Amino acid sequence: MKSIIKTALTGALICLVSFNINAQSSKYKCMLQMSNYMGEGAYIVVSLINAKGEYEKTLYVMGDDKKWYSSLKEWNKFHAKKGDDISAKTGASVTGGDRSITTIEIEDSKINKGYKLRFESAVEDQKYYVNDLEIPLTAAGIAEKTEGKGYIRYVRLNKI
Repeated sequence: MKSIIKTALTGALICLVSFNINAQSSKYKCMLQMSNYMGEGAYIVVSLINAKGEYEKTLYVMGDDKKWYSSLKEWNKFHAKKGDDISAKTGASVTGGDRSITTIEIEDSKINKGYKLRFESAVEDQKYYVNDLEIPLTAAGIAEKTEGKGYIRYVRLNKI
């Protein structure tokens, strides 16, 4: 009888912890508009960058063929060290002039703490942009439309 109660309490505790972890993040619709460029589809990675300017987490990867990840040079160094499974965070690459709408999840504790979202982009046989676009994770930064410097024309986030 004691083992049944212990098992039930352990299960309840795990559910409670899981619920609290999920309650501490928010989902955002991420609308990305590409500039009109000629060439193959762009591979774009969305990363959480900490206040020290270091990669902390991969939020989304546009482009699902792993052989091209090395073209995203700085992110690939982080990804190779961390070795995390990003298969649930990938989608199709995006071509010139196209639009992509995805959902990303951001921990609420990262807002207004010096973090930012970095959009890194690369196109086969063309220029690589380590910082095509960065969005400061502040209430104002998230609400604004942010212009890109390379293949990305702009990104807009909306809390869901």
